Amino acid sequence: MAKAPAKPAQKASAKSGSVPNGPTATKEDLLRYYREMVLIRRFEERAGQLYGMGLIGGFCHLYIGQEAVAVGVQESVKQGHDKIITGYRDHGHMLAAGMDPKEVMAELTGRIGGSSKGKGGSMHMFDVPTGFYGGHGIVGAQVALGTGLAFAGKYRGDDSVAFVYFGDGASNQGQVYESFNMAQLWKLPAIYIIENNQYAMGTSIERSSSTTELYMRGASFGIPGEQVDGMDVLAVRDAVAKAVKRAREGEGPYILEVKTYRYRGHSMSDPAKYRTKEEVDEVKKTRDPIDHVKMLLEEAKATEDELKTIDAEIKAIVAEAVQFAQESPEPDPSELYTDVYVEA
Repeated sequence: MAKAPAKPAQKASAKSGSVPNGPTATKEDLLRYYREMVLIRRFEERAGQLYGMGLIGGFCHLYIGQEAVAVGVQESVKQGHDKIITGYRDHGHMLAAGMDPKEVMAELTGRIGGSSKGKGGSMHMFDVPTGFYGGHGIVGAQVALGTGLAFAGKYRGDDSVAFVYFGDGASNQGQVYESFNMAQLWKLPAIYIIENNQYAMGTSIERSSSTTELYMRGASFGIPGEQVDGMDVLAVRDAVAKAVKRAREGEGPYILEVKTYRYRGHSMSDPAKYRTKEEVDEVKKTRDPIDHVKMLLEEAKATEDELKTIDAEIKAIVAEAVQFAQESPEPDPSELYTDVYVEA
C-alpha cells in the first residue's frame, strides 16, 4: 500500500506571538522561555551523544523540536502541588518542571546520583518535589494513572490539577477513552495534553487514525477541546492557562491537541525513513520553536549579548550535568531490593 503524504506541523504565522490581539509576553518572560527551551534542546543533544557513545543504555527518546510544549504548559503548573505525568519521551518535561539537570543526566546514565537512583533510566524517572509522576513505558498507561492523580486531587479537595501528556499514537488506546469517561463523569481536574508530533512510533497519523482531529476525541463524553500550535510557546501557554482555570473552578477535564514535530526519530534506534529529510528541514527552517522566540525577542529589543549570555550559561549547565553523571557511581546491587512494594 502506498504511503499517504505526511503533513508537517500545522502552519501558522511566525509572528503569532506579537500580532494585534494575539498572545504577548514581556521581554523578561521571553528570555525565560528562551532559556528553558534552549536548556532542553542542548541537554537532549548531549544525551544523544552519550547514547551514541554507549553511556546511556536501553531506549532513549529525545524531545528535540517539541520544547515549546513542555515550557508553555509549565507556566500554569503550581510546582510541587499540581501533578505531571507523561510517557517515555520525558526528559524535556522533567527539565521544564524544574528538575536538576545533573539528576536527570545521571538517571539517564544509570547512576546513583540520578533522580531514581539510576534504576529508572531514560523512560521511568520520578521526582516528588516537582510533582513529576514519571515517564511511563507502556503506551497510554499514563493516561489512566494521570486520571487517578486528578481523582486524588479532587477527593482531597486540594485544588490541584493533573497535567496528563500523551502522544498521537497513544490517543488510539482503549484506556484513554475509559479515562475520559471517568474524568467527565466525576468532573476531574485533568488537562489531557496530546503532543501530536504526527508520526507516533513511525506511522503518520493519516495512516493510523480514522479521524485526525484529536482534540475532538472527547466529544462523545462531553469533554471540550481545542487544537493549539505547539511550535509557539505563547499559544501553548495561553491555551493551557484557560484550561487550567476551568479545571480549578470545578468544570472538569479538557483536551488540548498540541500540534508539534519531533526532529529526531521515535527513539535513538529509529532512522525515521518514513519521512523525507526535506520535510524535516522545512519544519526546522520555518517552524522551529526556539527561532520563533528569538524572533519575538528581537522585536522586544533583546540584544545579541543577552542571548549569548544565556547560551553560554546553558552550555555550562549541560557540561556540568554530563560531568556529574560520569563521576557518579553506579548503584550498589543492594538497591535492587529497595523501593519495592514487598520486602525481600
